Amino acid sequence: MSAAPESLVRPQHAGADPTEQVTVPGLLTLRSGGRSARLHLRTLVVVLILTAAAAGVGWWNLISGSASLGAAEALAAFTGQADDGTARVILEWRAPRVVFTLIGGAALAVAGAVFQSQTRNPLGSPDIIGFSTGAYTGVLAAASIGIAGIWTAPLAAIIGGLATGSAVYLLAVRRSAGGMGAAGMRLILVGIGISIFLGALNTYLVTVLDLETAMSVASWGSGSVNTVGWAHAAPLVALCAVTFPVMLAHARDMTLIEMGDDTASALGIGAERVRLVQFVCGVLLVAAVTAGAGPIAFIALVAPQVALRLTGAGSVQLLPAAAMGALLLTAADAVARTEPMPANLPVGVVTLILGGVYLVWLLISMSRRRMA
Repeated sequence: MSAAPESLVRPQHAGADPTEQVTVPGLLTLRSGGRSARLHLRTLVVVLILTAAAAGVGWWNLISGSASLGAAEALAAFTGQADDGTARVILEWRAPRVVFTLIGGAALAVAGAVFQSQTRNPLGSPDIIGFSTGAYTGVLAAASIGIAGIWTAPLAAIIGGLATGSAVYLLAVRRSAGGMGAAGMRLILVGIGISIFLGALNTYLVTVLDLETAMSVASWGSGSVNTVGWAHAAPLVALCAVTFPVMLAHARDMTLIEMGDDTASALGIGAERVRLVQFVCGVLLVAAVTAGAGPIAFIALVAPQVALRLTGAGSVQLLPAAAMGALLLTAADAVARTEPMPANLPVGVVTLILGGVYLVWLLISMSRRRMA
């Protein structure tokens, strides 16, 4: 989570101790070892509320469905006291799906926050830039040569996502004299162009697959968690356990870099190194979610911006975005599983509808601000 350096919180008077702790209303100071961070109480409240709401919706998804179960039955399944049928429904079918939507939504939102911060643009989302499409291309390429399996598909998605991210980075950033900070809009435009190209390639790859594989890939390509199991959820959880701490450790630096590379350098921050670490971690998170459920659009775009408005912060922050992403994807899955909806409705269809409405509103509001 982002935290402001003390010199940015209160101007230092001559002769002041630079290590002096400043008391600021509405700020909570967290200390660990020799490091400290400042957290807005409003941000903390928002994170706690969103996390509780996401957990509540996840619990609802766990006990509801074609076979409705009570809370006591669900708890009995986790304690090993339920019958075999109930245990199978809870532990093998619903639990991995709930875990995947919670962690996957958080992963997409954190990746979206990173890329929006780096491009300094609310449109700088991995599904807009094309990283999700690139991960999808990797899996389709593996399927077309017959090597897409439950373990090889995630690897193919990661390779496809990293290859797409590298191409966008080299074409947009390395050709810009000002680095990433000066290439935000260029990165978005290059990413959209590569995404269109990869979309056409994906369409072709589907046509060369046999009918059974093509139907399976088409369902997966719409962003579905209907067949998610522990084999999909466990790798995602493991990857997030590694990448989240790394990204959070650089969150403060990420916020300061938004003020400009000169400011970051004056504070002893290696801007390019921080960007590269966050960039790679963000692509890995998107690829991991795509490998398990297919490309799920707009969570990475919407969650950081909604969280930003709730916290009232000056820039996107990782923890509020993660909590909002977990809530949005879990709630979208709840909507997809409600009775009026068609059976096995992919959650990606729900996020597309909601995200499309948000994208139109965002473009209109940005246009109005430019005209004002």
